[in-house]
Amino acid sequence: MLFSKQKDSPRIDLKWRLIGSLGKLFIDFIFAGSKIEIRGRTPIEGLLASRRCIFAFWHDRILLVSYFHKGWDAAILVSNSADGEIIAQILQRQGFFMVRGSTRKGGGRALVRLIKEVRENRRIGGVVPDGPQGPRHKVQPGIILLAQKSGCPIVPVTFSAKRSKRFDSWDRFLLPYPATACMLVYGDPIEVPAGNDPSLVSHYSRKLEEELMRITRQADAHFGHSFE
Repeated sequence: MLFSKQKDSPRIDLKWRLIGSLGKLFIDFIFAGSKIEIRGRTPIEGLLASRRCIFAFWHDRILLVSYFHKGWDAAILVSNSADGEIIAQILQRQGFFMVRGSTRKGGGRALVRLIKEVRENRRIGGVVPDGPQGPRHKVQPGIILLAQKSGCPIVPVTFSAKRSKRFDSWDRFLLPYPATACMLVYGDPIEVPAGNDPSLVSHYSRKLEEELMRITRQADAHFGHSFE
């Protein structure tokens, strides 16, 4: 793990805890005065109540998704990178359970742990299917394998904001302005059948990608933004 030696130092550990606390406070500040409109939730209320599902959301659209669902104790897959450490520290303070790793580097162990948390411990799963380094808005196969092994459907979710800043990062990260109007959109659940046929993984990766793109375009169009 990238930070295993560093975390032996109390000073380094304090730094990450401070980053996590300040990050959570900053996100709370952004959305504290926001009017948040929700679309697509009613048809999946029963699924969410059962806690037998996996959230999928793009890397650039994580902020409102995590804020709105804070305290859910969902198991979120976060990479072992420096950026991942910042995200993990914030998500922990929002009330999520961290599984460190990715669907590529060290992905085998991370995926096994995530499957256990979703299937045996009945946590809602959470995966950023184009993370941690892209390609942007391209679904990697890990989330499809998780759905197959856990037997849980994937729930695509995204958001947009009336006023926001776009960063020049690989994911074109979306940072809403404080108190701006926002829209959170849930997509149609995607159930992935069990099986070892590689074509299943590629088929459902494309299907999830298309649904995430559809609802993200819908959210952006609501505020008159062109999808980037």
